[in-house]
Amino acid sequence: MLEIGKYKMVKLTYDLRIDNEQGELVEQATTEQPLEFLYGAGMMLPKFESELIGLKQDDPFTIKIESTEAYGAVNNEAIVELPKNVFLVNGEFDAELIKVGNTVPMMSSNGQRLNGLVLDVNDETVKMDFNHPLAGEDLFFAGKVVDVREASDEEVAQILSGGGGCGCGSGGGCSTESCGDGSCGTESSGGCGCGC
Repeated sequence: MLEIGKYKMVKLTYDLRIDNEQGELVEQATTEQPLEFLYGAGMMLPKFESELIGLKQDDPFTIKIESTEAYGAVNNEAIVELPKNVFLVNGEFDAELIKVGNTVPMMSSNGQRLNGLVLDVNDETVKMDFNHPLAGEDLFFAGKVVDVREASDEEVAQILSGGGGCGCGSGGGCSTESCGDGSCGTESSGGCGCGC
């Protein structure tokens, strides 16, 4: 039976909670929508990967990741007020999309894709938080290894060239960046180890 190691394709199920095993459930990778990723490709939180090495199919796991090794502290500089005209499309402001509580996909001036949480909307500005949704939080994963297999040369080449294979898609977004609710990892196929 193969062990988790560099360039193995890994499939996991897990529950991700804030803080500990009784904490708030923020993401699940289920049997129907597991997290699948190429181990060692730099797509997952380093601590998440290091805790999985050597596990085999059907092995259970629990992983605690302190916020400093996950998404870091909340960065107040990532909370910004933008002029309302930035959000005009064909001269119109979309009040249904740009409302408090919504996460809005945006792009930085250098072309980087970002997700911003709308905190406040007034006559002149929109206040947005570009911190990762799990910034400042300790993460607790409890799950099971579903499968470990050799990755094909084609899979390795495609994933390492940025051609996909994140495995993200389930409930949200955890990792060095994000991919779930628009980012990587908090969606249903899982991914809070995900760093795409």
